[in-house]
Amino acid sequence: MLTFDGDDVGYVSELAEYVAIPSVSRDATSETMHSAAEWLAAQLSFAGGHLIETAGNPVVMGEWLAGPQAPTVLVYGHYDVQPTGDLAEWESDPFTLTVDGDIMRGRGSTDDKGPVYIVLKVAQAIIEQEGNLPLNVKFLFEGEEEIGSPNLPGFVASHASKLCADLVISADGAMWRPEEPSLSVGSKGLITMDLEVSGANCDLHSGRYGGIVANPTHALSQVLAGLHTADGRVAVAGFYDGIAELSNERREEIANVVFDERHFLEGLGLREGFGEAGYSLLEQLWEWPTLEVNGVRSGGKYTVIPHSAVANISCRLVPGQDPDTVVAALQAHVDACVLPGVDIRLRVDKPRIPAYTIDRNHPAIEAATVALNEVYPGQRVLLDKIAGTLPPVTLFEEHLGAKTLFFSFSTADERLHAPNEYMRIRRLREGMRAWERLWRLLGTEPYQLGSSSKESSIDHG
Repeated sequence: MLTFDGDDVGYVSELAEYVAIPSVSRDATSETMHSAAEWLAAQLSFAGGHLIETAGNPVVMGEWLAGPQAPTVLVYGHYDVQPTGDLAEWESDPFTLTVDGDIMRGRGSTDDKGPVYIVLKVAQAIIEQEGNLPLNVKFLFEGEEEIGSPNLPGFVASHASKLCADLVISADGAMWRPEEPSLSVGSKGLITMDLEVSGANCDLHSGRYGGIVANPTHALSQVLAGLHTADGRVAVAGFYDGIAELSNERREEIANVVFDERHFLEGLGLREGFGEAGYSLLEQLWEWPTLEVNGVRSGGKYTVIPHSAVANISCRLVPGQDPDTVVAALQAHVDACVLPGVDIRLRVDKPRIPAYTIDRNHPAIEAATVALNEVYPGQRVLLDKIAGTLPPVTLFEEHLGAKTLFFSFSTADERLHAPNEYMRIRRLREGMRAWERLWRLLGTEPYQLGSSSKESSIDHG
């Protein structure tokens, strides 16, 4: 068993250097994004860490190959972060890692800089104390996950021989809640789009033209209202095509999860939930697709009839749904919405990501369960689903033929993407112990992975 630092001060101080780099992929400068990537590459010096340029932000890669007979894992994570949002809502500077009791607060602390940092410290400690890793480990950290990983597909396709592995382990993701260890055996797919309604060729005075021309905002509201029935079911014909009904066994399994819906909703400042009739909150969250309106833009607090109105829409998909089929169904639904005086257009974004699953009997799930049981003795490991989307996992399966194990020590309540994002400090050590144990298990029977061909240009002596 490894020996880690005697206290958390050193870890938190070093992680603070990383968090201080404002690597917001949506609008940061190239210099800022390269600075974050270079910080990671320096941490990967033991594995020949280096940057590879893309059409966007650079990818950081490294590898330590224990030997041709050892299994190979590819560790994935990202160094970019979300925008801060309203700074007035933050209790401290977003890019100053601030210790507040048993948490550390800062943008990227839990998504995904803290979880990536955990893996780096484990690898460094094993090499420093034992001289060699228990299996072949490759590292791939990107800088565009928070904007949909636009350049990752081409990168993975063109570097597939270099990235080949028996398993991908993602430091990105999150456990369901802090009270119990959990593993995700799936994540939802994603399609996003804009729905635009346009009318006149410019904004019009609402007094001079009110009532005699169509208002795009009113029309957009009508179209959006028609996307769902009163109980929240998606009203788009064909949206649910391909989805299997929940089995009685799965429903019983979910029902046995200790979960207080009322407490959960109160934590969100809500008195009641919402959703399709006949499904529990957890059934909807883990097993059922969604169509959500994420934003609406039109006019403002001044007296005009806007010339256009735009809604941002996203759909989270589940196994059985084909993204292209869902897009076609939505297009047909919008085409059927003919309203006087306006034009209605649906613009679908390029990424079309299907849902992802990994068999709960996969050796990686079994090994990860054992590792978590050792770190959290006496606690049952919950197998859940990620209600969000991690675009890279389907890429890895398509181009590398490798499944992805989600093994993050972030938890879903740590304000990911929101003001005052934080991570529990204790999760650093818990994560280090679990990653160490997982790597050792994956190199031994009965959890040992199959053997991939290994290509290396790095000499570790």
